[in-house]
Amino acid sequence: MNDPVKSPVSGSEDGPEDGRAVSPATASIVRPADDVLRAWRRLADAAVLLDGFHALKHAVRFGAEVPVAVTADRTAALALADELAPDVRDRLAQLLQEVPQEAYRALVPRPHPTAVAALAVRPSRAAHLAVLAHTPRTAPVVVLDNPRNLGNAGAVIRLAAGFGVTGVVTTGTMDPWHPTVVRGGAGLHFATAVERLEVADLPPGPLFALDPEGDDIRGLRLPDDAVLAFGSERSGLSAELRARTDHLLALPMRPQVSSYNLATSVAMTLYHWSTGSF
Repeated sequence: MNDPVKSPVSGSEDGPEDGRAVSPATASIVRPADDVLRAWRRLADAAVLLDGFHALKHAVRFGAEVPVAVTADRTAALALADELAPDVRDRLAQLLQEVPQEAYRALVPRPHPTAVAALAVRPSRAAHLAVLAHTPRTAPVVVLDNPRNLGNAGAVIRLAAGFGVTGVVTTGTMDPWHPTVVRGGAGLHFATAVERLEVADLPPGPLFALDPEGDDIRGLRLPDDAVLAFGSERSGLSAELRARTDHLLALPMRPQVSSYNLATSVAMTLYHWSTGSF
């Protein structure tokens, strides 16, 4: 996965285009756009697409290996970094290479308003499995049982990263590293362990599954080593996961309201865990 093209930074003998001084720590060689585009095409099939400035910012912040990053407007991208991500601004300056707008648009399925995209190396599955299996845990694992909506899965991963959970596991056919999921997660896949597993291979720990027929969650404290399972948006929990569940829990809901959005259900459950509430 490592690409010989060095991570570029815009600049010349007269200094960078945004007027900032270039230090040895942030300066690198400006590569022709054609070289960068060739590197992109060579890596794209096996890499994780980081679609937009925020996805790249978060991936870099949480240690992702990013062999190539492009933007249609480097000045604007670095201005965003100055405003929203000064902690990784220098690293983004090293990585981002400006390419023509039409070239950028050809690289991504849905051009992002920030006109930034990058490719990252997918983290080691073995390393993630080791994290998920390790006990004792200080934070739960979230399980999405056969999810169907890519955007919802991404939103859940973003939530999970914010709460500092151990990881997010999906069952079923959805790839949790699909570009639409990564876009919905704003690149925060790199802040937690994200993997797809069979129900039989779920991480150890007491399994609490959300179900309308379960016990009111407000009457139970969720332990740090909990495995928190949420059914698909339409069909709920699978029979296989339900059979393995230790506790069925229900979120408070007004009568005649059909359901909560998946990400909302996860947020409510993780907030309940984080407060240590009964």
